[in-house]
Amino acid sequence: MTLKLNPEAKAIYRAIREEIKRRLVLPGSSAFLDRFEPTSNGEEILRRQDYFRENLPKILPELREQIAKVKPIKFRRDYLHDRILIVDEGELERAQSLGLCEVSTGLEDTEGYSLVLSTVGYGIDVELTPSQIAPELYIMPLWENRETLEALAKIGELTGEGSVASEILRGLNELGEVMEKRKLLDGLEELVVEKEHELNEEIAEKLEKFSLTLSGKELLDFLGELKAGNYEAIFRHFGEVEGEILDLINEAENELSEKLGITVELFSREELYPVTVPPERVEMLREELEKELKVELYLRSREVLERIMPLLPKLKEELGRVHELDFLLAVRDFTEGFSFPELWKGGIAFVNGRHLFIENPQPVSYTVGKRPDGFPVPGAEDIHDEGVVILTGANSGGKTSLLELMTQITVLAHMGFPVPAEKAWVEPLDELFFFRRKRSAYGAGAFETALRSFVRALRGEGRKLILIDEFEAITEPGAAVKIIGELLKIAHEKGFYVVIVSHLGEDLRNELPFARVDGIEAKGLDEKLNLIVDRQPVFGKLGRSTPELIVESLARKKRGKEREIFERVLRAFREE
Repeated sequence: MTLKLNPEAKAIYRAIREEIKRRLVLPGSSAFLDRFEPTSNGEEILRRQDYFRENLPKILPELREQIAKVKPIKFRRDYLHDRILIVDEGELERAQSLGLCEVSTGLEDTEGYSLVLSTVGYGIDVELTPSQIAPELYIMPLWENRETLEALAKIGELTGEGSVASEILRGLNELGEVMEKRKLLDGLEELVVEKEHELNEEIAEKLEKFSLTLSGKELLDFLGELKAGNYEAIFRHFGEVEGEILDLINEAENELSEKLGITVELFSREELYPVTVPPERVEMLREELEKELKVELYLRSREVLERIMPLLPKLKEELGRVHELDFLLAVRDFTEGFSFPELWKGGIAFVNGRHLFIENPQPVSYTVGKRPDGFPVPGAEDIHDEGVVILTGANSGGKTSLLELMTQITVLAHMGFPVPAEKAWVEPLDELFFFRRKRSAYGAGAFETALRSFVRALRGEGRKLILIDEFEAITEPGAAVKIIGELLKIAHEKGFYVVIVSHLGEDLRNELPFARVDGIEAKGLDEKLNLIVDRQPVFGKLGRSTPELIVESLARKKRGKEREIFERVLRAFREE
């Protein structure tokens, strides 16, 4: 059963969620946070606590870097146009239903396809399974996500859980050679142009060296014919260079053949300088190379996939687990220094609680309901079983912040999370109400809205915590005492837990003998004339709002006539 929250309590719950989500690395990980909505079920809260107790200690900060490298690996069922599948009539419908490639029963339809697959002994033998007909659909996503696989392998090491990614990577390594050729195919034009340029530079160097060995007349003839572009005449006169140039051409083609894995014949033996490669030859080479590579990639992919196919379900689990680890890492970061609350029947209590959204907050201990054993706060010995508490004291003393902290601890406890306190005791509740004072809301309309909200909180039965911030701010003090008094009597009769911040503590204490009155007091002014406030409430003691200290601060800060007026007001306090 979900813990019911009123709008202000929901706002604090959303703020907590946003703090955790801000720490997530992967977009999909927030789905895990959705599983931890505040629940009223004590057994479920304990189950969640056990989950975090077991898993949070395994989470190391080094995981964040690896988690950030993980990307989704998606296996798509594409239609491949480079292959045809030949089957007999009885298999035709089943083969077509796979939707992977062209299917036929006639051998005459194989013309123009790089790959011919068959179940009838023609071409490459296959079974009617996606992994045999189109193994690349599995292998290519894995190859393109090797960084993800490497990250998964590292995550397996860091968590001690191991990973199948290491074995998958070992299988993919066998594809390195064919993948390197595919890369060369993508830059084939650039590769040929580069080799053409290198070859012409080497031939020019040969010709230059050869010219140095010529006599004067031979050199003049050579230069003349070179200038006229009469290369055939040159080679007729100087045939011994031709053999060396042909050797250079053969060597260049052998290098390309070795790189590409097929026999390459690109350069003309007729026009030896400058050598050029016609575009149609490059295109023919590309088509031949593409066909060879498709066959090689298919065969290698099929071989590798047969070994790693059983590992893919576990890989899918690991990819899902990464989102869980991301979530746990965010929770561990957010809850650093927190503790798991003890579930009990007695209200809400905590020792040295720290407000989540205040920088360097003063730790505060507080309780509504029973005083738990091990609640080491001076003055707490006199606490009995007060389910209704009136919190009084200094302006800006931290009363509202304390209500926010109680809401934060209560919400986190019902999510099953650790809470920001050294120790905490939380009773599983059905409903949590936090009524924040609306500073700009006054008048009959605001009063009616607030009153209706409070009455709704008191409806029905169940386990409820109601936190109210200065109800009297929206009506007259005299009326506020009567209204608040009756509302708190109803809450007391129903066994609800209530903490109300009020400056009417003296009047309410006389009206409500069953309620405890706690106080936060200012102790003086610091060197900058700011109030010195101990934000730890004193149990059972009425807190003063210390207007005298505020007047003294203003009297010491102001000058001239304003200072005289504040000093006169201050004297009135001290003459009482």
